[in-house]
Amino acid sequence: MVKNLIRWLFFGLFLFLVLNGKMFLWLAIFGLSMVLSLFWGRIYCGYICPMNTVMIPAEKLSVKLGLQAKKVPKILKTNWLPWVVLFLMVAVTAFFKKTMSKDLPMLMALLILSVVVTLRYKQYVFHNHVCPFGVLQKWSGKNAKRSHRVDAASCIGCKICEKTCPTGAVLVEQDTGKAVIDIAYCLQCGNCTEVCPKKAIEPWA
Repeated sequence: MVKNLIRWLFFGLFLFLVLNGKMFLWLAIFGLSMVLSLFWGRIYCGYICPMNTVMIPAEKLSVKLGLQAKKVPKILKTNWLPWVVLFLMVAVTAFFKKTMSKDLPMLMALLILSVVVTLRYKQYVFHNHVCPFGVLQKWSGKNAKRSHRVDAASCIGCKICEKTCPTGAVLVEQDTGKAVIDIAYCLQCGNCTEVCPKKAIEPWA
């Protein structure tokens, strides 16, 4: 699929930049994506983020091996944890830069953490409650001008879209029986659009 190709191309670019000590260039890409998220939501999380790219096969492997836990610890359900992770990343990087003149590959550490978490829990846990980049994208993309949206007139409330969403951004409301998408959590990945039997979810409408 085209979107998977895009993800792995960006993943290759990420590895190239980080392994060649050009981490600031990747951070520049993230900075640009923050601006783009104002218009197209969390496209960084859905297509560019290396963590998301490896989390997809990690979750599939975890499900196949029966490693997924049904209960998620309370600390992995909080909204403050991503900010703690962000603070620690910045603090540790600054400390080693100042004391040892070395740049620690903190993004690689975050990549490994994303796989470890997803081998045990559903993707939404890392996306929504651990990833510092995700919480920043959630903030900047919550009022995106263009995003995946549901045509309520066509929606039959089958909940197939709910099951395929990696972040829990799609929810069929009990009172209306119609699906709605929380733009702040939507990765713009298009999974819901692909599985909707009535083609009720419009991409970047």
